[in-house]
Amino acid sequence: MTDAVITGLGATTPLGGDVATTWAGLLAGRSGAAALTEEWAEPLKARIAARMAVDPTEKIDRVVSRRLDRSTQAALVAAREAWADAGLTEGAVAPERLAVVMATGIGGITSLLENNEALVTKGPRRVSPRMIQMIMPNSGAAVLSLEFGARGGAITPVSACASGAEAVAHALDLIRLGRADVVIAGGTEACVNQLTMAGFGQAQALSTRNDEPETASRPFDKSRDGFVLGEGAAVLVIERAEVAAARGRTPYARLAGARVTSDAYDMVAPAAEGQVRAMRHALDEAGLSTKDIVHVNAHATSTPTGDGNEARAIHEVFGDAALVCATKSMTGHLLGAAGALEAVATVLSVHHNVVPPTPTLQDPDDDLPVEVTREKARHMEVGAALSNSFGFGGHNTALVFSTV
Repeated sequence: MTDAVITGLGATTPLGGDVATTWAGLLAGRSGAAALTEEWAEPLKARIAARMAVDPTEKIDRVVSRRLDRSTQAALVAAREAWADAGLTEGAVAPERLAVVMATGIGGITSLLENNEALVTKGPRRVSPRMIQMIMPNSGAAVLSLEFGARGGAITPVSACASGAEAVAHALDLIRLGRADVVIAGGTEACVNQLTMAGFGQAQALSTRNDEPETASRPFDKSRDGFVLGEGAAVLVIERAEVAAARGRTPYARLAGARVTSDAYDMVAPAAEGQVRAMRHALDEAGLSTKDIVHVNAHATSTPTGDGNEARAIHEVFGDAALVCATKSMTGHLLGAAGALEAVATVLSVHHNVVPPTPTLQDPDDDLPVEVTREKARHMEVGAALSNSFGFGGHNTALVFSTV
């Protein structure tokens, strides 16, 4: 089976405008959440969000940024970092052998709302002629294919909160099927606005701990009451191993296996059986056993039902052998970008042999069947790790990374 390796990482997140700052924030247990002070947030039940620490317009030419939705701006920032981190330059990869898989959960909703406001208040002639290309969910993939000259496909998984991880799984398929040598894969999301937050709030999915934004996201804690909405993007450059070796690149880790499953159970409620299948099949594809997995980066959004369900699924697969962490405790929930960001964190755990903390976990569920990191990062040998992502609609994705 063809080996795929990770040679480049990029991110812009609530913890920092690049991978190094984000990773340092994760290891330090720092939160990217803050109270929303805008007037539009006042009537909301949940008034907390985790915005990007560095506005993407600070890193993109003004003319270019005005043509892109905020979510696509974030994707471009993260992809440029990952491309440079991989040591790739223009012409380094044959265009037909370079592909993009850029996911999102919602897409260009900021541009949609802004143009609707212009339509209502000023009339049709004030709607941007670029509105359609800005709101398309595939805008991120299209812009990145143009940026890097990728002609091997520009694909956009849209699978709610599993989207970013599913993009990485698709990238692995492209490489193993011989359809690409290099794939730029990840996820992006930017939907901190009144409408989105009102919708999630009405669904009782968001934390309303408005006076404690930095500790509002509490995965696996008895007092958890919902997630904190985040925004940002994360990108991985995934290469055929022999291509990376030929150009002298030392990979961060190997993308050993991935599997996508679906529950066919409920639009919102998760089903442990589908999560278990995703993890077990990803391990089988990686050629690893449950004993090989040292660490699991959990989806763990801080919802009362979701966290307990996932903990039981992880225990069913691994028993109490794998150390679990929940990085959403610090980053918030980046929806379509979450799985890609957690993939980056898992790759770095394997590369640096350290597991991030879950600093907001103070009072674990009495029946929590797995060991979860707490206040401090855990330094240990991480030869192989798994990252989980699950989404509304019954989407499940498990990714397995290992040392090269």
